[in-house]
Amino acid sequence: MASAHTASTLSSASIADLWDRVFGSQPAPERWLVLATLLVALAAVVPHPVWRLSRNAVTIAHEGGHGLVALLTGRSLDGIRLHSDTSGLTVSRGKPTGLGMILTAAAGYTAPPLLGLGGAWLLAAHHITLLLWLATALLLAMLVMIRNAYGALTVILTGAAFLLISWLAEAEVQAAFAYAAVWFLLLGGVRPAFELQAKRRHGGAPDSDADQLSRLTHVPAAMWLFLFHAVSLCSLIGGGRWLLDL
Repeated sequence: MASAHTASTLSSASIADLWDRVFGSQPAPERWLVLATLLVALAAVVPHPVWRLSRNAVTIAHEGGHGLVALLTGRSLDGIRLHSDTSGLTVSRGKPTGLGMILTAAAGYTAPPLLGLGGAWLLAAHHITLLLWLATALLLAMLVMIRNAYGALTVILTGAAFLLISWLAEAEVQAAFAYAAVWFLLLGGVRPAFELQAKRRHGGAPDSDADQLSRLTHVPAAMWLFLFHAVSLCSLIGGGRWLLDL
């Protein structure tokens, strides 16, 4: 009886410790670390050769946004594919028109900056570990819907990085990784809308999200591009203020 009671006590203590670890707050990092992670994120977004690789992470958020909103609006999600050229495809079934389809189509370009904004809010509240675990959970849920090998590989590697850092790393390393990831989403969420605008200016991307939204709503694609720009830039400004504690 005593042994069973001891085991029960230890189990309860372990669950309580895990709860505190995940949902508790962590100390805010030094200002120099926040600025250093901003520079790291800039280095991952601005140089084109690096961006060709790092953009895969933005594509994960982009296609994940399509998939999540499709499910939330009652559509059936058939699968997600991520390609080595950093393009992606999310296939859902449901009404081909209507609010659900519009929200699903609009979710792609807005997902990365809005995820960055949500992450900045969590970091401003000192929930570093919670952010890392939430990111891991979202990536695990997305992995179930991936339908190609390259997509599975990129999601597994990204999720493994979040999991290992959240479970094994020291507090300062966790903070650096979390801040760098959020800065990357905020900054990396800005560039794709400008890339899409440049492609459309030269006659490319005729079936882009903006063009699909234009056909669904009879609103010019340029207005949807303006929305993508507005969401990404406002998220960067608001999230940046939270991260820098201004």
